[in-house]
Amino acid sequence: MSTTFNKNILPEFDSIKDSGEDIIWSGKPIFIPYALEGIGKRLIPIAFGVIWILVSMNSAPEGTNGRFEYFSLIGLIPIAQGLYPLLNKLFSYPNTIYAYSNKRVMIRTGFMGTDFKIIDYDKISDIEITVNMIERMYDVGTIRFFSGRTKTYEGTTTKIYDKWLGIKNPYEIFKLVKQTSLDIKTDIHYPNALRPETNTGYRTKYEREQQ
Repeated sequence: MSTTFNKNILPEFDSIKDSGEDIIWSGKPIFIPYALEGIGKRLIPIAFGVIWILVSMNSAPEGTNGRFEYFSLIGLIPIAQGLYPLLNKLFSYPNTIYAYSNKRVMIRTGFMGTDFKIIDYDKISDIEITVNMIERMYDVGTIRFFSGRTKTYEGTTTKIYDKWLGIKNPYEIFKLVKQTSLDIKTDIHYPNALRPETNTGYRTKYEREQQ
């Protein structure tokens, strides 16, 4: 499969592109799999908040002057915590685009402004692909990039991944970006045949072979 250029999307990365950097692929996630990513974890606090409110309201004795009603509002806190990621994705979706270039992986998102996340290929130590049940229904998948970031909670260390959520043709894109990452990493340490013969050295332009 050849990579896909979307000319309506590519100019949006112009503000962070380096000189001589070329976008190889860009694309948007499919909305439903993108918005519902991790929905199982969000339902737990939402359910807890709803139960808290119902129990508090139903158990309030008569003549309490609203004290139990105010107490029940505590349940809004976990509900808000569960809904925030969903609302954040809902409003940021129009501005969310993924791309990779001849230098790095890029993520653009944000609804109050525009946020860019870039990951240079030499920082990426692992690339994975996952397809959950909802993504399978829409024939999409998620590509995850690990660049060494972790978090530790109660003695347990967990990897932090940057993700392209709910993208079309995930297996084809996975192979292409993984091969590009390998080519660039190799070229950093060992100049290879992808460089022009008349201009050797690391500052030369990466020219990806056509599929």
